[in-house]
Amino acid sequence: MGISTAMFIPLVAMAQTTPAKPADDKTQALPEVQIYGKALDPNPNAESGVPYKAKTSGDSRHTRPLAETPQTISVITKAAIDDSGLTELKQILSAQPGITLGTGENGNAFGDRYIIRGQEARSDVFVDGLRDPGMTTRESFAIEQLEISKGPSSSFAGRGSAGGAVNAITKQATLDKDFSKVSIGAGTDNQKRVTADINKGFGDNFALRANVLYGDEGIPDRSPSNRNRKGVALSGLWEANENLFVTLDYYGLRTEDKAPDLGYYLVGTVPDRVPAKNVPVYAQANDFLKSDVDTLTARVKWKIAPALTLNSLTRYGKSGNSYVTTGASSATRYDGATGKAYTTGVLDNGHTGWQDVDYFAHQSNLRWDKELMGLKHEFIFGAEYTDHKVVSGNFAVSNSGAFNCKTTAGIGANNGYCFTDSNGVPVSNLNTLAGRNGIRQGWTQNWQVKTIALTAMDTVDLTDRFTAFGGLRADYFDLSLIRRNNTTAAITGDYSYNDTLVNGHLGLSYKVTPKLIVYGSMASAQDINGGEADAGTSSGYGGAVLYQNQIAGAKPETSINLELGAKWNLFDDKLLATAAIFQTKKSDVMEGANYDTIGTFNTGKNRVQGIEFGLAGDVTEKLSAQVGLAILRSKVLDSATASNIGRPLSNFAEKSFSAQAKYQLTNAFSFGATARYESDRCGGQPDTAAGYTATGYCSQPVPSFAVYDVFAAYRFSKKLDLRVNVLNATNKDYYTAVYRSGSFLYKGDARAVRLTLNYEM
Repeated sequence: MGISTAMFIPLVAMAQTTPAKPADDKTQALPEVQIYGKALDPNPNAESGVPYKAKTSGDSRHTRPLAETPQTISVITKAAIDDSGLTELKQILSAQPGITLGTGENGNAFGDRYIIRGQEARSDVFVDGLRDPGMTTRESFAIEQLEISKGPSSSFAGRGSAGGAVNAITKQATLDKDFSKVSIGAGTDNQKRVTADINKGFGDNFALRANVLYGDEGIPDRSPSNRNRKGVALSGLWEANENLFVTLDYYGLRTEDKAPDLGYYLVGTVPDRVPAKNVPVYAQANDFLKSDVDTLTARVKWKIAPALTLNSLTRYGKSGNSYVTTGASSATRYDGATGKAYTTGVLDNGHTGWQDVDYFAHQSNLRWDKELMGLKHEFIFGAEYTDHKVVSGNFAVSNSGAFNCKTTAGIGANNGYCFTDSNGVPVSNLNTLAGRNGIRQGWTQNWQVKTIALTAMDTVDLTDRFTAFGGLRADYFDLSLIRRNNTTAAITGDYSYNDTLVNGHLGLSYKVTPKLIVYGSMASAQDINGGEADAGTSSGYGGAVLYQNQIAGAKPETSINLELGAKWNLFDDKLLATAAIFQTKKSDVMEGANYDTIGTFNTGKNRVQGIEFGLAGDVTEKLSAQVGLAILRSKVLDSATASNIGRPLSNFAEKSFSAQAKYQLTNAFSFGATARYESDRCGGQPDTAAGYTATGYCSQPVPSFAVYDVFAAYRFSKKLDLRVNVLNATNKDYYTAVYRSGSFLYKGDARAVRLTLNYEM
């Protein structure tokens, strides 16, 4: 009985009062008593009976409930995900306040790219507390809850995490109850989606859980672009005894976007630079974006003594990501026969890449509850070893289609591909115009980083009201980066260096009442030169900045976060209200120049300030909600480029809001809606100032937007319910990210209708 159906089961109890005993003292048989209650939530971190609220983190290093943790941690439960109708992490996370999307710059589209509180987070995605390397397309079918830690958190996450981190908590086998659920979905744009979640116990000691996925859908109003998803997640639990639990998991996912749509583009000049209208689907028929993921994880939970518990995770994984995509922009072209000039949409030369990711990770955390000097301590001592290797290259692109326009003035041979002819008539074969194909080439880069980390954390009750948290982590890393010419096999660069990063986290909370805390916290994060595996030596995009062909000689980029906040558990712990005000300063920023290795060491500094509010849980017995608001400001404080100082960060939305609410009108029928808003943003190079003209206008603006979804569900019986989702109900044209040139203006999905039938076996 999955989370998504738990909220729909009628809360009815039917019982019959026992009649008086007959005079002849004979036993009278009673009618069968039927009880309809809330289904078991298999998520061990859930707040019982509250589908939109998590009680605890899936990361065992957080020893206290989320309502007592001195940090902003937003949690999206599986129930909230199911109700929303969203299925991919990119969709789910982009709907959260304080998070924006990047474009996979210049078509560098290995997978999802997130920006948290203005800072790059594309490599700061974790699964059950272990970093998930490689920019892959990520799905939600095997996720129990999503945790978004806001603010620097290298004491938990290691290198990176300047703005925060995303941790996906996966579904695990359980001995608590057997359940089987199948969901079958269909919708507009030929959408089809089937998932199954089956958990079965074998005796008192073994349990198996399987989650499977098949999904296929057209991009709304962007045919023939298409998304296909296939996945399986298997989890086996062995409870050796009441103190020892061993779990073995396998996760496999195959994703493919056929003719992936890179969206619209900007046209015009500032201050009248706007998204182009009615851009046709220009993706070429053989374009693709693929991601294959296979991971195997072993987990051990061993209660060594009543106050001593070991949690251990070991993971080996491989992933392969590849793409051949086509971009477009508006440009002046010429009719080769007449020389006539005209403005039209034009195809670019394409964007390609592949990467093979191979990684091993082990993490062990020992929790020791101990009273020392009259104070209750919850110690965490941890050790981690990771070996992440990414080998990458590109594709050789060939075009067999005939050119239909000219890029230079005058009469002559055509040498370009245009959407229309000189009279504005659209071409009839736009999706096959270039006749584009890609052939995989040898590798151009071999990137590898090995890390050994030690952590020590303590949560201690100083008094009945004051609680302190402290954490310290040291990461020793060894980075290797080899560059190669993939046509001659000649090594063009061999860069390596090592260093040790030390980061901390301090928090102090005060219980104003047993259910209300106020807190203050300080946390740091550090990132390394060349730490982005997908960027290589493209210094402007997180790649290595070199000096005299050497990678070393730079301090790590350092972020410091100060936060004051409050958390209040309301209505018998059914609703959590949060508020936080914060400031993050990032110093010693590596400032890259472009796609090359030129840049400056440690010359940048920026600041993000803001306030965030959140609600999650049951507002009333019938109304569930998850609401978030973020109001942020960013500013470049120092830069090697003087004109950047004082500007906001690129791809930064100052205001963002999201709300999802569901009302249980009757025991069988519920309905709800979601709303999200993002203010306008200005494109530019990652991790630096937004692009502005000398007159103060944004060069590549992304308009603000508000998008609304609606949903409803009806339960026919204890076993069967139906949900309908209408995504982007007003069919709003909106845009989620822009490349710094104005190309790749990612367009949000148009209106889509989804029907999902859930059956519990």
